[in-house]
Amino acid sequence: SPILHGWAHVSPGPLSGGKVTMKTLWQLRAENALRWLRQNEAIIVERGLPYLAYVERLPAAIVTNGLGQAMATELAAAKPGGEGSSREAEAHRLLYEGVQQWLCRDGGVYSAKSSLLEAIVEGSQDDYLWAQVEALAWLEWHKKFCRAYLTKNGD
Repeated sequence: SPILHGWAHVSPGPLSGGKVTMKTLWQLRAENALRWLRQNEAIIVERGLPYLAYVERLPAAIVTNGLGQAMATELAAAKPGGEGSSREAEAHRLLYEGVQQWLCRDGGVYSAKSSLLEAIVEGSQDDYLWAQVEALAWLEWHKKFCRAYLTKNGD
């Protein structure tokens, strides 16, 4: 699906009778953040993953340490056998993958890249700043959806 100037998405909408509709970048973020949660919700709930707690903490880590360090920390915490339990590692992995799939999607900051951390270190300063803003904006939606659909039972 094409992205126009990085701000809008054009596609035929189901309620538009096949007419082309335009989605804002905010709508795309919200749609993606909700879809990521819904795709992984059963795993998060069934295994009692502390996912919501990590989603709530990641924005502050990004603001404090920068996107690269925050995501490197998430990936390190996602390694099985590292500090913490396998439930914690899985929650970190899902969160890392959620941010990565948003930033590395077609039309994303690091379009068509498969590794977020490699894209960050190989990319420009402008792309890094854009990616940080995009990650925070995506997490804003994702956190709201997680609070709405998940409980803190696993946290």
